[in-house]
Amino acid sequence: MTVEINRLHNQDCVAGMQALAEASVHLAFADPPFNIGYKYDVYADRRAAEEYLDWTRQWGRALVRTLRPDGTFWLAIGDDFAAELKLIFQRDLGLVCRSWVIWYYTFGVNCKTKFSRSHTHLFHFVRDPKKFTFNVDQIRVPSARQLVYADDRAKEGGRLPDDTWILRPQDLPEGFQPDEDTWFFPRVCGTFKERAGWHGCQMPEQLLGRIIRACSNPGDLVLDPFGGSGTTLVTAKKLERNFIGFELSESYAAAIQKRLASVSAGDPLAGAADPKVSVPSTAKGRKLRKRRRRDQDTELDL
Repeated sequence: MTVEINRLHNQDCVAGMQALAEASVHLAFADPPFNIGYKYDVYADRRAAEEYLDWTRQWGRALVRTLRPDGTFWLAIGDDFAAELKLIFQRDLGLVCRSWVIWYYTFGVNCKTKFSRSHTHLFHFVRDPKKFTFNVDQIRVPSARQLVYADDRAKEGGRLPDDTWILRPQDLPEGFQPDEDTWFFPRVCGTFKERAGWHGCQMPEQLLGRIIRACSNPGDLVLDPFGGSGTTLVTAKKLERNFIGFELSESYAAAIQKRLASVSAGDPLAGAADPKVSVPSTAKGRKLRKRRRRDQDTELDL
């Protein structure tokens, strides 16, 4: 059976990936349900732990089968099952973990009896640790030697980012300076123009853009087994990659198709390149700053 590429398929991802040609995918990105009780429209996100892990092995086995010998797989997962899923893809399914990235963001999940959830784990796996795509020059950032010290020893083009991706450095102005090599990506909040609106777990295009630029080339095939809000497929299309995705929900699939139809190859990614101007100010925030300045002026007059 031939599965049409450059489209989203409204079907179960295991069956869909089993129909794909073996060793045909250059890059796969999966943001599966975290099994924490999120309310999807057709999927029950609260399974017994062993049932969830067995299901992970099923879709994981189907995904690994599609990867080329030099293929790459990125997995986004929360705390609850991060360790188990890392071991499944390493020990059970034979992949090699190149990096364990922490994607930090503010405005995370507010918790009442524990520290609020404000990060996601991103695992970078490859089939062959000696043969895989990693386009260094596509993802370089300026180094401290370039920005601060004007050091002649600075490597032209900058350096590789580190494995902690900070979304809102403006919230920690003393902790994250422009000369540091952290990854800055704004979380897709409700006030953002990028917000699709129908899915609560939307990944930012700039984050997927870094992964797709680093681990694939124009014309390569990018796979997303859990279409969700469609960000992986939209970003792949904009960056001139071939793509294929699966989504179980009929309503989500229809919304993804509409989103895909609204973009073209070569379109810029959503989200500002400079994260410090990427988060829109709110009216209340502006009023709060004005009130603080007014109070300070009053104190000076006294």
